[in-house]
Amino acid sequence: MTMTESVSEQFPVRFWDVKDLRGLDFDPFMAAQLRDEPVSRVKLPNGEGHAWFVTRYDDVKFVTSDPRFSRQAVLGRPITRLAPHFIPLDEAVGFADPPEHTRLRKAVARAFTTRSLERLRPSAQRAADQLLDEMEQEGPPADLMEHLHGPLPLAVISDVMGVPEHERPRMAEWTNILLSAGYGREESERAKTGMAGYFTELLEQRRPDPGDDLIGHLAEATVRGELSLEEAVAIALLIQASAAHAVRNNSANMVYALLTHPRQLARLRAEPELLPQAIEELLRFIPHRNAVGLARIATEDVEVGGVMIRAGEVVHSSYLTANRDPAVFERPDELDFDRTHNPHLSFGHGPHFCLGSMLARLESEVILSTLLERFPDLRLADPVEKIRWQRSALIRGPENLPVTW
Repeated sequence: MTMTESVSEQFPVRFWDVKDLRGLDFDPFMAAQLRDEPVSRVKLPNGEGHAWFVTRYDDVKFVTSDPRFSRQAVLGRPITRLAPHFIPLDEAVGFADPPEHTRLRKAVARAFTTRSLERLRPSAQRAADQLLDEMEQEGPPADLMEHLHGPLPLAVISDVMGVPEHERPRMAEWTNILLSAGYGREESERAKTGMAGYFTELLEQRRPDPGDDLIGHLAEATVRGELSLEEAVAIALLIQASAAHAVRNNSANMVYALLTHPRQLARLRAEPELLPQAIEELLRFIPHRNAVGLARIATEDVEVGGVMIRAGEVVHSSYLTANRDPAVFERPDELDFDRTHNPHLSFGHGPHFCLGSMLARLESEVILSTLLERFPDLRLADPVEKIRWQRSALIRGPENLPVTW
């Protein structure tokens, strides 16, 4: 028996038919693999071939931080994946490995320091207050996706980037297409091209007088020769799209989780000082994406979880399953606001740890604290089975979130 035949028998390739899930249901395929086959081989709906799928907490941390697993090597390979297209441009930081990744990340890091982001809190709070003033004036019932979760994250990241208000609807449309598996490759590529063209023009306009926003920082970096124009465009596109869309959906998921867990909601209303700890648990508990994101390629033979992964093989890892690993989290399927030790991986791990994690936390705090304070009787206006959930989404979330108060 050859080595290939042995691997095929021991690790059959399982087709992962990623289905749309309702609410905060955890993907049963992911749960089964974590429990029964923590390192397995899978084939996803798009791309070619198969990949290793790594699910346990320690193994996920290992794969996402060990330099022998490369993001750069993914470029040009039609690997098996959920989306029909790759989200980032080829020059994006998401496809880079250190030291190139370090150079690209450094160009935007100062816009995401704790001090820089805390300066955004007053404007984010004013925006939330204004949006909720308008919602309250219209009266219940109201759709929180329309009145809060959609416009607030878009406004916040657009302010960080320097995207003017009149361009934000176009940004939202491009982002919705890009971060879905449902529009098809051609439509997704057109959206990516349109967004890249916009940021190319904006960066070129800003080079003579950059200003003090992220586009200005990127424009300065191109003038100094620290970034090419293509690299700056790729960074701008990735941050604008992912920040607005991810916070929109996950903040809505958080509110839905609270409104469907009355005991935890009552606890938070009675103990508002618990909010930061509750947000960390919500981040861990909520399955915020479908399937898996960008893969990595093994650059040499590496053992993971007792399994030998050969050089050139594709590896997908799941932060969602890592967050449900019972070896790390006691009662992992429960939403527990008393979980003080919570080393979740919701913002990733290793060199590609999410640069916007502090911004996402800040926005979540503003959204949840404001809703809890202003609407002490906030509740769902429709039964949970009538709430619509986004279809073919890469980042999961409700289409509508009807509430009353």
